[in-house]
Amino acid sequence: MTTTSPDAAATAIAGPRPSEPDLVRFERIERIVHWTTAALFGLLMLTGAALYAGPISTVVGRRDLVRDVHVIAGLALPVPIVVGLLGRWGRSLRLDLGRINRWITDDRTWLRRRTRDRARLGKFNPGQKLNAAFLGAAIVLMVATGIVMKWFGAFPLSTRTGATFVHDWVALGIWISISFHVVFALRDPDALRSMLRGTISARWARTKRPRWYEDATGKSADRLKTRR
Repeated sequence: MTTTSPDAAATAIAGPRPSEPDLVRFERIERIVHWTTAALFGLLMLTGAALYAGPISTVVGRRDLVRDVHVIAGLALPVPIVVGLLGRWGRSLRLDLGRINRWITDDRTWLRRRTRDRARLGKFNPGQKLNAAFLGAAIVLMVATGIVMKWFGAFPLSTRTGATFVHDWVALGIWISISFHVVFALRDPDALRSMLRGTISARWARTKRPRWYEDATGKSADRLKTRR
């Protein structure tokens, strides 16, 4: 004769526990800003490579056209972010910008590999915060130095030389930063899909971003993980 535990009996009577609905991770305006900015960065990286890498420049040709496209894309780079932050439609983007600029104790815990498993993260992990901060600063630097390089006649030689130096080295940093960003995005297909469709499973949020899960749902991520 077999016995049934009280918990199992309660589950059998109540039926299976309903699954939680997906959570909205990125609003439409955030996804538009992200993918528009990504497209501009990609265009700048490709045209920049065609301008500065000899073998690529030879294959592409039409250097004047490539330079014009590079300049236009560079001047347009801050536009999606600025427009996205303005008005009522930018509330979610402004909230996320605040999250990116706010560091908590668990972020520092996550940065130490031996204690990473104990970190209870918010919506963004420290790597994403650092990457966003670098790319935000890079946008300002690249636009400023690009203007000096394009309309060089208004600036002294020392300024033009410094602008070229900074522009080239920041461009290298952007290549490295975005390459790692793409690699890490591909390693987490759930997170990548959330930037495409806006939502992500509650299970992902509970396990990988428990602080954000609690803010979004008002439930305790740790208690639910223990029960499941």
